[in-house]
Formats: sequence, C-alpha cells, structure tokens
Amino acid sequence: MSSLILASGSPRRRQLLTLAGFPIQSVIPPDIPEVRATNEAPLNYVRRLAKEKAKAVNIPNCWILAADTIVHRDSNIYEKPVNDADASRMLNDLSGNWHKVTTAWCLRWVGPNKSETGHRHLQGYRTSRVRFRPLTAIEVQRYIATGEGTDKAGSYAVQGDGASLIDRVVGSTTNVVGLPLTPVTKALIKVGVHRETA
Repeated sequence: MSSLILASGSPRRRQLLTLAGFPIQSVIPPDIPEVRATNEAPLNYVRRLAKEKAKAVNIPNCWILAADTIVHRDSNIYEKPVNDADASRMLNDLSGNWHKVTTAWCLRWVGPNKSETGHRHLQGYRTSRVRFRPLTAIEVQRYIATGEGTDKAGSYAVQGDGASLIDRVVGSTTNVVGLPLTPVTKALIKVGVHRETA
C-alpha cells in the first residue's frame, strides 16, 4: 500500500481525508510564497499553487497530496483576510452575490532516494458556486467577532457558523471546505492509496 503525505496545514483537509478513511503518514505544510502574478487568471493561480506545493515536499516512496483553495468573483480573488477591516470588506462585497470557490489539487509520487520525482502525478480542480444572502452590518461584525474566518479564503467557513451566511451552494460542498473528495478519492485509489478497513 502506498503511503500518503498531506502537504497542507489545513485541519479541514486532514479531517476530510480521515473521514474518508485514508491513512495519512505525515502532515508537512509546504513553505512557498503564495503570490498571484500580474494578470494571472484565478484558475491558473490556484492550479499553479497546488502544483508548487506538491513539488515543495519530498519524502521518498510516498505520494504527496497538495491543494489550494481560492474564493473568487469575476477576476477578483479573496485571500485570507489580513485583519478585521479586510474581512469586513470581503464579506460586504460577497453579501447578496454569487461567487465561486475553486480548489485545485495535485498528487505527486516521490520515488526511492527522491528519484522519479514529478514523473508520476495526477492533478485536477473543482469549482463550486456559492451565493451569500444579503448581510446586515451587524451580522458581518458578529461573524468576524467569532474569529472563524481569520485563516480562511473569503473570510468564512461553510462548515461552521459561516453556513448561516450562505443562501445556496451549487456543486461540491467538500470543495468549498477545502478538498473535493470525489475526484481526490478516485485519484488516491487509482494510485494505490487504499482506505483503512474497520
């Protein structure tokens, strides 16, 4: 059975994989700059980051799984908020509107002695559409005060109190959380990372 390294510090991705039954040998968050290039399209940006994160971790005889999630509307990307004012700006901009959440993932094999790196890999992405209901200023401030959106793209979490901000989700909800389980599960099984049995 192939070993799996999760190249992400996201507890949500780890939880999703664990709930799906995939054993994680180790969690190694990659240290790479997450900076959008000038005029880089949202999809190109998120796919590039997922691939760069997977390439940044090299553990022999393991599959490395990396992912990156962005919240975007038109050409605007809503990163993790730098402070409460930034979070307020994002939530007010998303209020009453549709936006997209895209998660790109990359699964890369690292061979013995770190050879064969990059020669075997699978990658993909999934986009979901999310509509916020119209939010009042008090609702925005109350949600920011929970601190839930501090380390999340778009300043909210669909799996937490942020669910109360959302009117509708079209597409994969696990994708909005941070990892589209259906395609990732198929990829892991394909390369020989099997689920644990009870």
